[in-house]
Amino acid sequence: MSPAGPMSRRKERIDALAATAGGTPPPEHVREAGTVDEKPGVSLIASAWQRLRRNPVFLIGASITLVFVVLALISPFIAPHDPAEGLLLSKVRPQSNPVPGPEPGFPLGADDAGRDLLSRLLVGSQQTLIVGVFATLFGLTGGLTLGILAGAFGGWVDSFVMRVVDVLLSIPSLLLAFSIAALATRPSQVTVIIAVAAVQVPIFARLLRGSMLAQRHSDHVLAARALGVTERAVVFRHMLPNSLGPVIVQSTLVLAVSIIDAAALSFLGLGNPNDRQPEWGQMLGRAQPYIYDNPHLAVYPALCIIVVALGFTLMGESLREALDPKSRR
Repeated sequence: MSPAGPMSRRKERIDALAATAGGTPPPEHVREAGTVDEKPGVSLIASAWQRLRRNPVFLIGASITLVFVVLALISPFIAPHDPAEGLLLSKVRPQSNPVPGPEPGFPLGADDAGRDLLSRLLVGSQQTLIVGVFATLFGLTGGLTLGILAGAFGGWVDSFVMRVVDVLLSIPSLLLAFSIAALATRPSQVTVIIAVAAVQVPIFARLLRGSMLAQRHSDHVLAARALGVTERAVVFRHMLPNSLGPVIVQSTLVLAVSIIDAAALSFLGLGNPNDRQPEWGQMLGRAQPYIYDNPHLAVYPALCIIVVALGFTLMGESLREALDPKSRR
């Protein structure tokens, strides 16, 4: 082989490298390196929902809450018997058989007045839901009013409102509710709602006040004031809407507390005295004389209260975790 052969091949390789030096890569490499996988922006609520639907704790809590709400709404139509009618009263024997046991048509038996226990549990869920929802709504309304006053005006208004809130928070919640309910001349479901709502007012007020103070010095509020927007518009269009997130999440947790507090007041005899309208706390109170021989009279309503309160608590904690960046896992 002549010496010119290897030199020629080497020269060809050098020329080929020189030809591609400074050139552009092949088109397919450009597409692979330059392609950017663009995705549309996701809002805070959409991002929270993406995490919530994969969170088993939230799914369990939401399922319990949904079942409770549906049963409470349709309970008058699916209750097998009239909860106020003593269908088994003839079988009540004060000495030998004060509480009729389960039998065909009465899977859970009856209470001491011969009324179907299953029907009373189903219809009682509606009364419990009414008390919990209205107590939370009234407490939320009062808390929003005080929180807006304190967070929007500041100064002596903020100091006065917060001192009142501090006094209310210094009293144990159940004791405060008991004291307010005891002031009524005649116990009723309305007095229970008012007593439980009054306990929740300082919780919502302090939470909203803190959120609004954090919004007061934010950029969009300062920009609105610099543009000459009125103080009322700044409060209700800029500060308040951006401060309601934590308050709405807290309302789900407060709903569980409201149900427990309402049951406690009814258990103590401060609820609706008319037992023809069953309520779980009221059923607990009536079951006390029979707790040793017939514990199921107290176990069933107690389990209902525990499970429902647990459902609202699990859902509320999951919502708080999903919406609060500081507590996300």
